[in-house]
Amino acid sequence: MRRAFSPSLFLEIIMRLMSKKKEEDSSEKEMGFLEHLDELRKALVKSIYALIAGTVISFFFVDFFVDKIIMLPARMSHIKIQNLRPFGQLILYFQVALIGGLILSLPVIIYQVWNFVAPALHQNEKTNVKKVVFFTTLCFLLGLLFGYLIMIPITLKFAASFGSTVIDNNFALDEYVSIIINIIIAAGLVFELPVLSFFFTKIGILTPKIMTKYWRHSIIVIMILAAILSPGTDPVSQVVLAVPLILLYEISILVSKFSQRKS
Repeated sequence: MRRAFSPSLFLEIIMRLMSKKKEEDSSEKEMGFLEHLDELRKALVKSIYALIAGTVISFFFVDFFVDKIIMLPARMSHIKIQNLRPFGQLILYFQVALIGGLILSLPVIIYQVWNFVAPALHQNEKTNVKKVVFFTTLCFLLGLLFGYLIMIPITLKFAASFGSTVIDNNFALDEYVSIIINIIIAAGLVFELPVLSFFFTKIGILTPKIMTKYWRHSIIVIMILAAILSPGTDPVSQVVLAVPLILLYEISILVSKFSQRKS
């Protein structure tokens, strides 16, 4: 039976994480605090190397990313983009390459995070690293697609049509790119809700009973978030954004139940 979360359980989780062990000649040797920090440093270095490699690879395709992906929503919404800074396009290219590098290196970064946290988990939970990396990456990519295909068109359509017809709504390049990046990254993070549900259930912080009990409260929070993230004040836009969030919450409850049964 799963224990309810308590300060003592939280302390136990921290102690398990800070007492990382390794096997040497079929015997175990407890790692010290400095060794633990060294493991963290190695994980960060490997993640940075993966990000740099992904960024370099993305830079070879940056023209395609800018013309066919970043600027496509503007063309679809009939919005004219203006570069108002001397090195605006240069900065744009580096931003796009960095975002591409982050997406390409995401599986490696997730693996390094999980590998660092793994000592705080049970042996049967450590073997799920490949599944965790796969589903975490999948959820993030689905969030990116949702942000790009749904949220961005709604945002740009509202921005392009709002206001007086005698004023041209031309967008500055940096402001436009900021909208694109903020929306897709935020959507990608929001879609990690089922993964967070799985992890927090595993360590005892979250249970399906708690999520079900506060379901109504969560709906109110979701509607508030949808109102904040939606580009306009019309209820249609808010519903379009709220429905996926509600579905994600329901999926997270199912994931929490599955995680609890597997423990």
